[in-house]
Amino acid sequence: MLDINEIMKILPHRYPFLLVDRVTEMEPGKRIVGLKNVSMNEQFFPGHFPDHPVMPGVLIIESMAQVACILAILSSDESTRSKVTYFVGIDNARFRRPVVPGDQLRLEVVATGKKRGIWNFTAQAFVDGKLVTDAELKATFADK
Repeated sequence: MLDINEIMKILPHRYPFLLVDRVTEMEPGKRIVGLKNVSMNEQFFPGHFPDHPVMPGVLIIESMAQVACILAILSSDESTRSKVTYFVGIDNARFRRPVVPGDQLRLEVVATGKKRGIWNFTAQAFVDGKLVTDAELKATFADK
């Protein structure tokens, strides 16, 4: 549905911090599915960990937050789209298994509500159909 070039028109993130490669499904205002291909070339692997590369959990959360941001932006009106989206909260994060080079993260995010300008989401990351991370996320828009 969205390739990396279209994603870069929506998100301000760039390498090495752009952590979503493709959006495969989306229902505006409801849900979105994105993909992150995890490569040994990621800049964090030499230090995390040299003899046992594991994707840092905070970056898995960030990849879910970026997918949530795409959903919020594409579900908003033009005046909101001109603002910056900020990740403002995380609750109940769980890391169930490691993510390693060669894995593909399937990032599934569902909008659970919007109150006083704060979007709420449930987010899950899967590898090969197995849940690796889940969390509740919050985001909002602000002027640049």
